[in-house]
Amino acid sequence: MAQNPLQQYFRQPKIFINLPSKGIFNKQGSITGDVANMPIFGMTGMDEILMKTPDALMSGESTIRIIESCCPFIKDASDLSLLDLDLILTSIRIATYGNIMEILHTCPGCNTENEYHVDLGKMIEHFSTCQYDNEVVLQDLTIKTQPLSYQQSTDFNIRNFQLQQQLRQTENITDETEQKRVVADIFKQLGVLQNEIFSASIESVQTTGTVVSERMFINEWLSNCDKSVFDNLRKQFEKNRETWRIPAHEVKCDTCGSENKVSIDLDEASFFARA
Repeated sequence: MAQNPLQQYFRQPKIFINLPSKGIFNKQGSITGDVANMPIFGMTGMDEILMKTPDALMSGESTIRIIESCCPFIKDASDLSLLDLDLILTSIRIATYGNIMEILHTCPGCNTENEYHVDLGKMIEHFSTCQYDNEVVLQDLTIKTQPLSYQQSTDFNIRNFQLQQQLRQTENITDETEQKRVVADIFKQLGVLQNEIFSASIESVQTTGTVVSERMFINEWLSNCDKSVFDNLRKQFEKNRETWRIPAHEVKCDTCGSENKVSIDLDEASFFARA
């Protein structure tokens, strides 16, 4: 095949990143190459169009396609660990538009809308210091946890959204008995969903001399364990979530001088809208 004479004008990697998870929690074959030196390209025009497609955003398909387009080492972004997702999206944003991101914030003290500049490079530094705690010890049980994949998280979020929508619609049911029945059924489905999320977040459970990794046995155990197990798992999940949360950006209002903290939104639709 003849070489494209325009190949020298193809986009080139803008930055290189080191995955916080070291690729440990990604499925085999989903990532190739050196995860400690992963090239990141800026988005193409087609990638930007995908970011503005509502259906693709809702299903997560746009995010998957853009990550695979901008990160050639990632062969299947749907299996990407959530630990790596924010870092990769931030890196793609930097590779496309540069380090500085403009954000708007309305001061709660004087209602003035101010514009601030955020250095996304500091977010990259933050992720490099994060450590994932994957162990919960409860008496003679050692529970090994794992982060959800991007596809798992998307599927669970869609199901939760659908159930929450159904719950709101029950307000339109005029028959009180029927309304209570429907509400009870929805809450039961929400409980099942929570169990599935917890189960998917557990890699294995070790007892004395036995390591259980079969999903069927873990599901059965979760359905019959004490509430304290759920409470301890939830605490560990919250601890990891807080560790990996992007630090709030400290800002000062130009009008009244009050100091506030602004959260950086990594929602794809707004995060990739060029300021």
